Amino acid sequence: MGRGHRHHQGGHASKGSGAARRGERDHDHGGADRASDLQDGPSSSGTARSAIKVPLAMWDFEHCDPKRCSGKKLERMHMIRGLRVGQRFNGLIMSPEGKKAVSPADRAIVQAHGLGVVECSWARLHEVPFHRIRSPHDRLLPFLIAANPVNYGRPSRLNCVEALAAAFYITGFKDYGDELMSKFKWGHAFYELNETLFERYAACKDSAEIVAVQNEYLKELQDHERAKHDDAAGSDDDDHDLLFENTNRSMQIGYGRMPRYSDSESDGGDDGEGGEDSEEDDEASNESGEEEDASDDDDDKEEQAVKYVTDRFGNTVVAS
Repeated sequence: MGRGHRHHQGGHASKGSGAARRGERDHDHGGADRASDLQDGPSSSGTARSAIKVPLAMWDFEHCDPKRCSGKKLERMHMIRGLRVGQRFNGLIMSPEGKKAVSPADRAIVQAHGLGVVECSWARLHEVPFHRIRSPHDRLLPFLIAANPVNYGRPSRLNCVEALAAAFYITGFKDYGDELMSKFKWGHAFYELNETLFERYAACKDSAEIVAVQNEYLKELQDHERAKHDDAAGSDDDDHDLLFENTNRSMQIGYGRMPRYSDSESDGGDDGEGGEDSEEDDEASNESGEEEDASDDDDDKEEQAVKYVTDRFGNTVVAS
């Protein structure tokens, strides 16, 4: 999902300027308590310019092309703040280190402290010091379909903005999710592709119900494929079924693939952040996406066979 680029430069703000920014942030986000959610000061400048009244934060490990990164675009628009390693954030974190699924039960945490993401490459996951960025509220996302141009239609290959929007949709902040996705030309497609799933997830009570709904949905896909192949061929379809190893295993949900929302996804040769660029970068993004898709021809052929498995992390993926 790796191309390197410059690192964020963090630093302590002076007491005077820090107080002024905290005052603005408290007013913008509707509560003084939220200033504490970004301790040691933000690592990016600017004041939030959106209708989203909760903090958004990102630990960016510089694994991706900044011109194609949805997180970087949100940062340029002052909608998300970059955090340094070791900097604390009390909000809900979309992270591959999460132990349970995000659910409507997390709404109060999002309301009070906001959302964060870990922007990194799945292929370079071993380089990320999760022990230094783990928040008290790490979460995984359940099975969803990506809508970003490079990975359109692929299960669980979400990028940064899709991960944040998905968490908003599931926790009952649809307006906030729509606000994020409205910043991208393709953004409307994400909710449209996953509308049924979002409605079912949003009706759940807690993480356990989210997992149950996910597994029920995957079983429906499996049954549908089996019936389709039986009707069409009447032959042995073992090689074409939607087989999900351990789909009912506790807490094994689709969004262990959380790093798929990083631009620098290199697993399989495709980039997880296609189309994340600003409008002036669209042409470059499309060209890059075409190159990466061309290198992934074999995977595309297997996508057409609609074949999924669950990897050792419990992530629902397209079988290779």
